[in-house]
Amino acid sequence: MHAVLRMCCPDRAGIVAELSNFIYRNSGNIVHLDQHVDAQANVFFARIEWVLEDFLIARDGIEDAARHLVRPFDPTFFSLDFTDRRPRVAIFVTKESHCLYDLLVRHDSDELQVDIPLIVSNHDTLRGAAEKFGIAFHHVPIFPETKAAQEAEQVRLLKEQDVDTVVLARYMQVLGGTFLDGFAGSVINIHHSFLPAFVGAKPYQQAYERGVKIIGATSHYVTPDLDQGPIIGQDVIHVSHRDSIEDFIRQGKDLEKVVLARAVWHHVRHRVLTYNNKTVLF
Repeated sequence: MHAVLRMCCPDRAGIVAELSNFIYRNSGNIVHLDQHVDAQANVFFARIEWVLEDFLIARDGIEDAARHLVRPFDPTFFSLDFTDRRPRVAIFVTKESHCLYDLLVRHDSDELQVDIPLIVSNHDTLRGAAEKFGIAFHHVPIFPETKAAQEAEQVRLLKEQDVDTVVLARYMQVLGGTFLDGFAGSVINIHHSFLPAFVGAKPYQQAYERGVKIIGATSHYVTPDLDQGPIIGQDVIHVSHRDSIEDFIRQGKDLEKVVLARAVWHHVRHRVLTYNNKTVLF
């Protein structure tokens, strides 16, 4: 079992020395140490992972000790996680199945090393996919006049299953502020375009009409500002004048699956830090 400490704070000398000495003094063995300094913003970022086998501080006392250690650095973010706790992930879908099936196959092979206790959808279309993989499926239809109540039901389901991460696998609904307040920084979306270009509806149609030479996909954290959250990952492929809209969509779906899976992988391994609507990936 490993512990993972992530933090960001104003940059200054000696931070890495203090963090590594804390682990060394307590008989910990560092297996990963990543750092980054944003020189323009004067912000220091770190992710340190160490083995707990011979660590002198009991597990339930590590967080308090680490918080006390970093307090003089005035951290704007601090987190301590343990690798033996499997993240609990809920998948939200509508009707398109490609991202859902990709995540379920990766889950079935334990590639992601997460638990998926439930799938939530505003349509009943993909219930069969959930049943094939033995995962509970909850149909929660969304209508304008009942949206707040239905989102409250979604939040109840997530809390009931102790979910800490929500993945929108082509979930075609805008989440309300109340929902996002309960899962800030833990809702991951895949957008089928290379944001910030071609936002909103029908991005492939927009790209085709502009005669673009690349199309892409973007994974990002969801915020109240639609499609404007911190970007976790992006990728592109080349297209040409010979490609139809159908070709754009087919190739784009392949890209969406990979980019979303990468984002989930980084997030559940505690490799992402956010600041100023941006991310640092370690």
